[in-house]
Amino acid sequence: MFVLMSVVFITGYLCIALEHVIHVNKSASALLLGSLMWVCLAIDAPALAENLPEFREYLQLHPDASFLTWLTHVPMLEHLGETAEILFFLIGAMTIVELMDSHRGLAIITNKISTTKKNLLLWIICIISFFMSAALDNMTTTIVMVALIRKIIADRADRLFFIGMIVLAANSGGAWSPIGDVTTIMLWVSGKISSVNIITHTFVASLAAMLAPLLALTSRMKGNVGRPDGPTTAVYPTSIPQWQSRLILGMGLGTLLFVPIFKTITHLPPYAGMLGGLGLLWILTDIMHRKYHDRQEHHSVIAMIKNIDTPSVLFFLGILMAVGALQTFGHLKLLSQTLDSIALPEPEKYYFITIAIGVLSSIVDNVPLVAGAMGMYDFPMDHYFWEFLAYTAGTGGSILIIGSAAGVAAMGMVQINFIWYMKKISWLALLGYFVGAAVYILQRMLFFEL
Repeated sequence: MFVLMSVVFITGYLCIALEHVIHVNKSASALLLGSLMWVCLAIDAPALAENLPEFREYLQLHPDASFLTWLTHVPMLEHLGETAEILFFLIGAMTIVELMDSHRGLAIITNKISTTKKNLLLWIICIISFFMSAALDNMTTTIVMVALIRKIIADRADRLFFIGMIVLAANSGGAWSPIGDVTTIMLWVSGKISSVNIITHTFVASLAAMLAPLLALTSRMKGNVGRPDGPTTAVYPTSIPQWQSRLILGMGLGTLLFVPIFKTITHLPPYAGMLGGLGLLWILTDIMHRKYHDRQEHHSVIAMIKNIDTPSVLFFLGILMAVGALQTFGHLKLLSQTLDSIALPEPEKYYFITIAIGVLSSIVDNVPLVAGAMGMYDFPMDHYFWEFLAYTAGTGGSILIIGSAAGVAAMGMVQINFIWYMKKISWLALLGYFVGAAVYILQRMLFFEL
């Protein structure tokens, strides 16, 4: 069954990657994959019951429990809960961005970006994404920036390329901030890294991971981009007063920026702050438009929820539950142990392990990979292993479009083709990834003690 689950996962992954070849939506493949992986676990219940220490510990507290009872009430619910946190966060963020857009708030920002030169615009967009991601997180930043790009660039081919670079820049920006990526949040909350240390020790490497692709593209990107014809929010026919546009833009961005602060103060999951902010905006807009039926129809939160990309949310659900099944069976633990058995001296061994984890995070979700590493090693806070792991797990997901939450969000919002991303963006992401890794190692050798 161990091998069968690997085959099922690879087959499902290929179906997702070849979505435009087989003409089956990636969300359908992901949902079926997630279900089949847990079915495999249930079928192999007798063998698993003997080999999983977690189940034996559960039996000590619940002597009459069966393996299937444990499977459905412990690991399955745990993975569903972790996945739901991401889904609710994504739904809240996407709805808030749609709300700002429908009130012409995003137009206030796009009107400030006047250049049409591809080179200059790409640098502006990537730098904004890089630093915004550190303050928000890579997924929220991608959602906001994708919405902006839709208002700035008319040509679909140019727009997709810019969005691919936004994913790369957002993941790079999230890697050096304790709140910029879910893996850095995990390491920070668990006491593996401190906020000041992760910023000072990984900022240059993360910046290099973005700058290397940009420099490589400088001589290639020529010409100008075309702006969309007509008003940037033509899909919303009703007029909105300027003060309301500014109010919703300020409240929306304020909500997104407040989520990391909310988590720091309350220690509650980020989705709680995001949904709370959405509720506040919902009340505000209902009051603003209570006398205008046409505005309620086109600018209410209910209308925005209908506009968000539900298939991408379901894709998240399927793929993360599939990875959760791999983690429960022990595939990811075996992978971590295999990496740990490599016969290399320190620090080269741990450099190799963290680089490998980063590359693997473009295929398998980086959260269980980082969680596995946290369970295997007992290095002190701010050890170089944790710092480098934050960099590699954060930036490695850019190598493939479904390797990060930012990539999946972009894929759902604009229907980026998996193969197209591999041809156009993956080599740039690999270039930045290895340049940044080399910069981090060199920095350690020159300026910090090993």
